[in-house]
Amino acid sequence: MSTSQPNVIVFFTDQQRWDTTGVHGNPMGLTPNFDRMAQSGTHCAKTFTCQPVCAPARSCLQTGLYATNTGVYRNEIGLKDDAQTLAHSFSNAGYETAYIGKWHLMADGVGPVPEDKRGGYQRWLASNLLENTSDAYSTVLYDEKGEEVFLPGYRVDAMTDAAIRYLAEPKDKPSFLFLSYLEPHHQNHLDDYPPPDGYRENYTGSWVPPDLAALGGTTHQHLAGYYGMVKRLDEALGRLTDALKSMGTLDNTIILFATDHGCHFKTRNDEYKRSCHESSLRLPCAFRGPGFDGRGQVQELVSLIDLSPTLLDAAGIEIPEHMEGNSIMPLLRGEKDGWQDDIFAQISESEVGRVIRTKRWKYGVTALEADGWNDASSSHYVEQYLYDLEYDPYELCNLAGLPSHHRTAEVLRERLLKRMTAIGEEEPIIEPAPVWHDLGQRIVTEDEAQS
Repeated sequence: MSTSQPNVIVFFTDQQRWDTTGVHGNPMGLTPNFDRMAQSGTHCAKTFTCQPVCAPARSCLQTGLYATNTGVYRNEIGLKDDAQTLAHSFSNAGYETAYIGKWHLMADGVGPVPEDKRGGYQRWLASNLLENTSDAYSTVLYDEKGEEVFLPGYRVDAMTDAAIRYLAEPKDKPSFLFLSYLEPHHQNHLDDYPPPDGYRENYTGSWVPPDLAALGGTTHQHLAGYYGMVKRLDEALGRLTDALKSMGTLDNTIILFATDHGCHFKTRNDEYKRSCHESSLRLPCAFRGPGFDGRGQVQELVSLIDLSPTLLDAAGIEIPEHMEGNSIMPLLRGEKDGWQDDIFAQISESEVGRVIRTKRWKYGVTALEADGWNDASSSHYVEQYLYDLEYDPYELCNLAGLPSHHRTAEVLRERLLKRMTAIGEEEPIIEPAPVWHDLGQRIVTEDEAQS
């Protein structure tokens, strides 16, 4: 393969809300580099995870399969040894593949990842559970021999330095680098979001997203630190692109910025992300580089599972038949016929849940007799959530069970069942939500129900 093929970098954050970015209305100036990338490249403005839990989401992105088909439907399940990943596709096309950062796709073990558990990546500097082998100012990763490597500096900076060192190495083939940060995920043993020194103070008492302002949770305890982590990540994105520019490779490098899921700060349940709400599902997502520069904003609904085939398509690599997502490249050429008009997600651990989101509606169901840790799916669900996102974008008014919205629920129930069976799930029973009445609600029209 010619070295004129584009290099590809995935700049992957962890647990980052979409509305931390300026292009999504955050007024705090946290993400000038991401915002510039979104405005000058391609901004997927309505992007959603297909599983709001760390390991499952990562398995989906690596394989292009939904979590129940990767087998990694919850944390602490390893990626199958024979799983076909992005690394395999890029390697088969003549790329050198490299992984730096958090892996979280090995079932047993905290730090070193044996070669046969690395998803096919050739170069390696990573930790299976980075949150357990590092702290904000103590970054420990493991090299290709499984030996411990201490990286100095704040964790975001330490990993960015390692990535730049790798990218600066002379190469006789194009490279695919997956750079997987822990930030802005909470530091588990502290239950805190530790930013660089001095950054928390900059954002104390700052703007609060409306859902968090209404519902509280741990927002006032944690948001300032979380914002500080997001700010440093964006500075790292700027450092990375500056380094590529100085090496003369920026114009021939595709960069994807994405995250695995969002964060609701214990406003929807007693943890941070395992729910059907926008705060858990919606992602910041943008591309830059060959094929993406100057393409503007994509308003169609895009799933995390669509990003894998998009990267391969943009690099001129054949998309494996097993992948269940779709490349967005046809959208960028104006070919919008047949593009999905809803997004499907699976939820585990806190519940066995399924959710469908259209441009207007959000519909979520929860298993009646299933355990989110031990059961990947269920044969019996009940409607739990129905939101009208056109009038209630922060999901503060649950319409499930209202007679005025029964037809909407019926339409969405059928759409959800089709999504579930299309990926191989057995068609379950979905019980309607218990009926309750609100005399202020008018009957939704058939056209509205179908929107």
